[in-house]
Amino acid sequence: MTTPTSPANSPAAPAPDQGAPSRGLAERLRTGFGLLGPRHPRHTLPVDQLDALSLPIGDDGVVVGVTAEGQPAVLGVNRPTPYDVLLIGGLWTAQVLALRAAATGARVAVETGRAQHWAQVVQAVGGGQSGMTVHDVGRVPPLGASAGSPVLVIRDCGMRPPRGRVVSAPWQSVLTLLPYLSPVAPRLMRQARLIGVQRVSPDEAAEIGRVIGLPRAEYEPLPTLADGVTLWCTDGDRQYVMTQPTDAEIGLLGVARRMD
Repeated sequence: MTTPTSPANSPAAPAPDQGAPSRGLAERLRTGFGLLGPRHPRHTLPVDQLDALSLPIGDDGVVVGVTAEGQPAVLGVNRPTPYDVLLIGGLWTAQVLALRAAATGARVAVETGRAQHWAQVVQAVGGGQSGMTVHDVGRVPPLGASAGSPVLVIRDCGMRPPRGRVVSAPWQSVLTLLPYLSPVAPRLMRQARLIGVQRVSPDEAAEIGRVIGLPRAEYEPLPTLADGVTLWCTDGDRQYVMTQPTDAEIGLLGVARRMD
């Protein structure tokens, strides 16, 4: 018969291996959670200072310029729902938007009858299925837009763009460029979710105001807008935005201009 060994006579327990991970840490590593990150004190803000907390951008997307208050204006072109944009303005602004959309990871497909005007932009972005492609009017193929590969179609088809074969769809927005008003402009304005208007004649300004319901105080300044300024309109919001090109954009496209 054996008797229990007293604690005083029991062999010493082996010292823990200082180089081995603790049981909890070993379990985290085994299940794939990885190492614990550094620990920092929590950041706190008094309640009376909450009003001072703000973010410069309220949405993700393409920064199209700055507002009159100096805040970034962002156009979210990568959307899970169909989105039509109409820009009554210059080619320069459309090309800046194309460059910036491509920089966000969107594929850009340009439908145009003046491919030579887009050649340097395509070269800067890079052609192929992951960059920017140019197609003749009416010849844009199915683009296979998805959440992982959103598409922006830019229709640069002159004053009377025909109805496109490729239309807006989930993750595929369509921006139609009109240099000036034309007989098809009212239809395009009514179907667009977002309308951008640059400098136009007084008669065109009045027509635009009538079609989309702008107050006189908002459409009367349109003939006096500076190059690079766009009035962006939705059903419930109006915003004047100045597109400020980067040095790289100036080197590629030149300074802002309304006429091409």
